[in-house]
Amino acid sequence: MYGDPETVRRILTEPGDTWAVVGLSSNRRRAAYGVAEVLQRFGKRIVPVHPKAETVHGEKGYASLADIPFAVDVVDVFVRSDLAGEVADEAAAIGAKAVWFQLGVVDEAAYERTRAAGLAMVMDKCPAIEIPRLGLADRFS
Repeated sequence: MYGDPETVRRILTEPGDTWAVVGLSSNRRRAAYGVAEVLQRFGKRIVPVHPKAETVHGEKGYASLADIPFAVDVVDVFVRSDLAGEVADEAAAIGAKAVWFQLGVVDEAAYERTRAAGLAMVMDKCPAIEIPRLGLADRFS
């Protein structure tokens, strides 16, 4: 409903290889940790974004999207729904090409704003599920 299969495929294969993962910390029990690992295996550069700015999976972390000193292609959002809209707005402000709200993260107003701003948008889905579902798992390096 919030990201047709073609948009999902396009975000996973076309917009670029740098994914800022908002909410990613070194806590191995959090979903963001495992999903970021899958994205790395899929050939994506992950950028941890968390107030602690921890290094995760060998990648330097940043406290906010605005602190990242290089271009970000996709912003993958692992925060509560009530905080996600602000992250989507920040993604547009930094020039990201796409925003991905994880499973359970839903903000319909943010979805509409993000799409109106010209960004590709997926909501309430997980790339670790979508990669094999779309037959993209053979792209793993």
